[in-house]
Amino acid sequence: MRRTEKRLNQAYQEALCIPIHRGSRIVLMSDCHRGIGNWGDNFQDNQNLFFAALQYYNKRKFIYIELGDGDELWENRNLGEIVRIHSNQFWMMGEFYRDNRFYMLYGNHDRKKSQQKYFKTKCHSYYCEAEEQEKELFPGMKVHEAIRLQDECCGRELFLVHGHQGDFWNDTMWKVTRSLVRYLWRPLELAGCNDPTSAAKNYSKKERIEMKLSNWAQKHEILLAAGHTHRPVFSKPGEGFYFNDGSCVHPRCITALELERGTITLVKWSMKVREDNVIYIGRDVLEGPESLADYGGNEGFFPT
Repeated sequence: MRRTEKRLNQAYQEALCIPIHRGSRIVLMSDCHRGIGNWGDNFQDNQNLFFAALQYYNKRKFIYIELGDGDELWENRNLGEIVRIHSNQFWMMGEFYRDNRFYMLYGNHDRKKSQQKYFKTKCHSYYCEAEEQEKELFPGMKVHEAIRLQDECCGRELFLVHGHQGDFWNDTMWKVTRSLVRYLWRPLELAGCNDPTSAAKNYSKKERIEMKLSNWAQKHEILLAAGHTHRPVFSKPGEGFYFNDGSCVHPRCITALELERGTITLVKWSMKVREDNVIYIGRDVLEGPESLADYGGNEGFFPT
């Protein structure tokens, strides 16, 4: 717990601060693990759900914040190839960015994006098939470790991180773990073995990480939203301060957290079938909405 406390305190102190107000609309998603379109690309099955969700949020002028592990850079070396394969998704994210409504955090699987030169080189453009030319993607964008959303109305703060902070194998030893995943666990996964370093696939590890994040949020009475474990969590007022947006690689659905009119809501996007057998993509509310002002606690703190 001491390592997690130290890392989260550091991330909090160095976080990008973004003021929000009652009219702000924000959606939090994470753990897309976009790959290169091969058999190991876990994002492939849900890419249409993701695109439909982004279309919905873009039309309604939401800010999109991706809470890390958007791209799978442990199993794949080339971020440029991921951009090429999923150019339609990146085009949509580019629409958000051009309207100053897109922020990206890095997680353990895409930590390399914290290197601004690397990110600029790999994400400077994408190929637009409609116009048959390269188009600018995220000019001048910086990928952050953490963000603090500061609500000017209710005085509350929502702290956003990926959630791997303090995890020995996924934070301190992430380069070693990346090599294990890339060269050892990935082939074994095809044979039915689970990666023991993965918080998403190891239940006891998932429990420990969530407990540490929840304890940190409870101790400091700070609302905290993360990803990493792939398991959605929605704390009600009086129950806790920890939230998790889930992931975009659930079987048959993706989950997200929405902030709108001073409230927070957990939603799910999935394929649905109408009575006339027409298939469509729909949104369901899983938890909430709950008012951020009802959670009480500190408005903010400065950990030492």
